[in-house]
Amino acid sequence: MRLVCLALAVFVAGCATPPQGPVGNTGTIVGEASAPRNRARIHTELATLYYARGNMSVALEELRAAVAADSSYATAHGMFGLVYMELRENALALQSFERALGHAPGDPDINHNYGWFLCQISREREAPPYFRRALDNPLYATPARTLAAAGICAMRAGDLAAAEDNLQRALRIDPKLPVALLQFAQLRYRQGRFDEARRALVQHAAVAQASAESLWLAVRIERRLGARAAEQSYAIQLRRRFPESPEFQALQSGRYE
Repeated sequence: MRLVCLALAVFVAGCATPPQGPVGNTGTIVGEASAPRNRARIHTELATLYYARGNMSVALEELRAAVAADSSYATAHGMFGLVYMELRENALALQSFERALGHAPGDPDINHNYGWFLCQISREREAPPYFRRALDNPLYATPARTLAAAGICAMRAGDLAAAEDNLQRALRIDPKLPVALLQFAQLRYRQGRFDEARRALVQHAAVAQASAESLWLAVRIERRLGARAAEQSYAIQLRRRFPESPEFQALQSGRYE
């Protein structure tokens, strides 16, 4: 079977990207199964499947088997980084990503994921070179996702001009990319351009299910525009669908900004 590229959210959907590749059938493996690199590849692909299913302990077991077979297999180390990032083991994730880049400095997926990891640990200003390295690869399959991630990181760093540039480039490539639409709406809200924020959020709602983040943004946009009925409608949805979310807690306490 084939492993599709999975978009997972650590905050904002779709920014960590597991590697792509064929997953070997454990009954019949085509090729030299005894070759160390081939064994490492198979174990890494199995680890990716377990990661996608949320089974981090088995994913780690498969990755340990992968690096035991071939300690220089960069994809395994990059996958270790994703698993440790999901487990909030930041020191181990950092070590794994750096080891992966040591073996494959030009790998676009590893560069993307390392850049995104840096954003998650409040080192946003260090991330752009890794995003650029991913984007410089002409064969890279998901440039819009990387541009969206770069836009999010720039916004977190307070560089709204860079955030706008990256998000607009992402949307030129993929006008229906949910994460880019939502973050573009967030950007326009921060810039005080509330009508444009509303339009971007309407576009997001057409291609993605509502989240606590999108509903909370909708509440605040409509509040700014003075549309009280719409504001109340979104607030009711937020309360009904995400009563345990930080966004609903902010609504309850009146912390709109």
